[in-house]
Order: sequence, then structure tokens, then C-alpha cells
Amino acid sequence: MTGRTLWASAGALALVAVAVALSMRPGDEPVAAQATASGPVLASLGEQKVGSDELKALLAQLPQDTRERLLGDRPALEAWLRTRLAEKALYRQAAAKGWPQRPEVQAQTRAATEQIVLRGYLVSVSEVPADYPSQAELEQAYQANQDELQIPVRYRLSQIFLRVENPKDEQEVQKRAQALLKQAREGDFAALAREHSQDTGSAAQGGDTGLQPLAQLLPEVREVVTQMKVDGVSEPLRSPAGWHIVKLVEQQPARAATLEEVAPQLRQVMRAQRQEQLVKTYVEGMFDSATLSIDGAALNQVLEASRS
Repeated sequence: MTGRTLWASAGALALVAVAVALSMRPGDEPVAAQATASGPVLASLGEQKVGSDELKALLAQLPQDTRERLLGDRPALEAWLRTRLAEKALYRQAAAKGWPQRPEVQAQTRAATEQIVLRGYLVSVSEVPADYPSQAELEQAYQANQDELQIPVRYRLSQIFLRVENPKDEQEVQKRAQALLKQAREGDFAALAREHSQDTGSAAQGGDTGLQPLAQLLPEVREVVTQMKVDGVSEPLRSPAGWHIVKLVEQQPARAATLEEVAPQLRQVMRAQRQEQLVKTYVEGMFDSATLSIDGAALNQVLEASRS
């Protein structure tokens, strides 16, 4: 989480984890070894640079929904840039000490490369038809799982956020928050947010952060929002990044999701399940087309040696 928003950190960290995992390509010439960034430089740390082409390549590898979420999460993107720069610097240190030539590292690199090749190959031999699932299959899956397809209680919040960048400014920022609280409870909250909030993403919207389930809110906000009434304004809340004054604009009760709301995610899940089935069938077919032989005695010797 960045302190500038009401979102919790889990989503951003998960996106960064996916981004970092996809950016690492064992077996190839490591990106971290390259001294020159490709395309305009987005970030640098000493001699290490991350160029725009590297970020574009990362985004191209992500599923569409993950890519869209990451594109809309500037703090997560900046966290990824910091992580890539750290990786590049660390790799350069390790390479200077001959780490890539270590036998155990080379063995792990070969194993990782093999897994990447296998995953890519299995995708190619288990391609799911473009028209799967059909509308009828999608509706059938929706009906079968309707009890589990629930939208939780959601809260539409507006906020005025005041950043604390220096601990020495803590008392001054807290006093500003208290002064704004009185105005927020008596006047136009949206106008105050546009003028004073330092969360640039929501300030232009009058502080509106959109509908969010409880789990996606900051822990500090979660503790109070369930006790608030619509149009209520909270006391200033301290998060790791600063002070938040929160107004509960709307609360939507939990309800069953409609097919239209879950169709994209449900289609994605069904296609993933079908691909898994196709992979299993393909691999089992390999065993059916050849004779499997396992040397039990040799296997026992390895097991005994491993236990000693």
C-alpha cells in the first residue's frame, strides 16, 4: 500500500511479485548484466538502469486483468522499478565474484530453463479453442456455482489525505488534519478534498476512492468504517504515510453477483481448467504410447543413500 490511497498493500505487493517473477528469465543472458537500458530510462541506481522497453516487455507478459490493475497502480509500478534496480545491482556484484559459474547455480539455471521450456511447450500442445466456453457453458457454470459467486459489502469512501514525509512535521500535519476535520463535518467535503488532499488520484474526484470491499481498505480504515453511518466523517486516521479524514459516502450490502459481473473472470477460470485437463490428457497419452520401466533396486539404493 502506498499511504496516499485507502487501498491495502496486499494487492500492490501481489502485482509486484508477479511482475518480478515474470521479469526473471533463468537460462537467458540476464537482464541484470546489461549496463545500458533499452529505450528511455525510467529509473536508475548508480550505473544500473531500467528502460521503457523492459517495462513494456514485462507488461506484455502479464494477463490482461493483471496488466490493467498494474497500469492503474503507480506505487506498485514504482516498487517494481526499485526491485529491478536492486536485482541488477545485486547481479552485478554476484557476477563480479563468479557466482554464475558456480556448479550449483548452473544446475539450478538449467533446471529453471527446462521448466520454462516445458511450460511453454505444454501451452502450445494444450491450446484451448477460442470459442470455449460457449455462452451456454458459461451460464451452466454460473448456475452451478452461484452460491459462491458473491459480491461482499462494499464501501464508497472519500478522503482528505495529508502526507507526513518528515517525522519532524508530525504535529503540524496532525493539527492541519484536526482543523480540516471541523470544516469537513460542517461544509463541502468534496471541495475541501480537491483543495487540500495530497492523494492526487482521488483529490480531483472530490476525494472519491470508489467502491471497495472491506478487505481492500487500509487496516486503519477498516477499524472504523464498519461503525460509521452514511455521510459520517471519521476522526483523523494515522496510516504509515500520513493522516486520513474519511467520509462514508455509500454502503452497498453483500449480494449475489450477476453473470455479467463475473463472466470475464469465470471464463478465464474455465479456460484455465480446460487447459489443465488437456495437459493431463497429453501427458497421460505419453505413458500410454510407450513402456514405462522403473528399476526398483536402483531406486532403493538412492533412497537408502539419501537417508544416511
